Amino acid sequence: MEVAEKKNHYVEAVVDFTAGVLGGATSVYIGQPLDTVKVKMQTFPTLYKNALQCFMSTVRQEGIAHGLYAGTVPSLMAQVSENAVLFMAYGVCQKLVTSVSGKTSVDSLSVVQNGLAGSCAAVFSSLVLCPTELVKCRMQAMREMALTGQLEDAMLRKSHLHHMSAWSLTRDILHEEGVVGLFRGLVPTFAREVPGYFFFFGGYEISRALLTPPGKSKDDLGPIQTMVCGGLGGVSLWLAIFPTDVIKSRVQVQVNSNKPRLSFIPMVLAIMREEGVRALYKGLGPTILRTFPATGGLFLAYETTKKVLLPS
Repeated sequence: MEVAEKKNHYVEAVVDFTAGVLGGATSVYIGQPLDTVKVKMQTFPTLYKNALQCFMSTVRQEGIAHGLYAGTVPSLMAQVSENAVLFMAYGVCQKLVTSVSGKTSVDSLSVVQNGLAGSCAAVFSSLVLCPTELVKCRMQAMREMALTGQLEDAMLRKSHLHHMSAWSLTRDILHEEGVVGLFRGLVPTFAREVPGYFFFFGGYEISRALLTPPGKSKDDLGPIQTMVCGGLGGVSLWLAIFPTDVIKSRVQVQVNSNKPRLSFIPMVLAIMREEGVRALYKGLGPTILRTFPATGGLFLAYETTKKVLLPS
């Protein structure tokens, strides 16, 4: 009996992993254009007045494929790997919280307990996310980095701007900074992900509970309700952690600048001193617009995959 139960846990973990992969891929293709706008506005706030200007300027100067979808490969790697690890770890952490709290099943966990399981899972996903997201952010802001002189010389700027692939950028980072360079921004990544996924999964679960009709199970919710719950979970996350995300993006995009590279706390103080609190919310509009359909699609893909692979 114990062996069968352990085998079932392994099967559930693999299904969670697979569902996370498909959910991550879905969210990237839906949300990548507005994610690019978000990163550009976060890292170079003085270049754009608003999200619409940033969007139109990117399309005009760089096109859709090379502009709005810049960094899609590392973004796919980031989201697919993060969500695969995140949802697998979330399932394991839910079982851990269930055991520690003395509950009878995962379904009986409260919103707070689901949120704590999400925070626990985020510790593991952050280690996977940091390197791939660093490459994604730099590719998305490459033109702005060239315009502001953060690339070494004219030839290098041209090379980076027009011919830089995810692999060549990764190779450059490894050559110049070593493996440690790929984990630049790990502290703000932890500071963003751990509290963020408390609100992410907490917001998702409380939305499911509120939308579940009396006498029904949360698993009975249809595709539209699942997408709405996922979207609300995503909005909850970004409203809670957006300033930390701005700091993470700024830390990761620092390259060959005349100024010394700043770590997490010095970057916070520099932004507050030079730009004020409003700079910590630069790009929030396109982020909210992106996150509702993107995380809605993520959770729909996740829940559908689980239902197909683990039929009740």
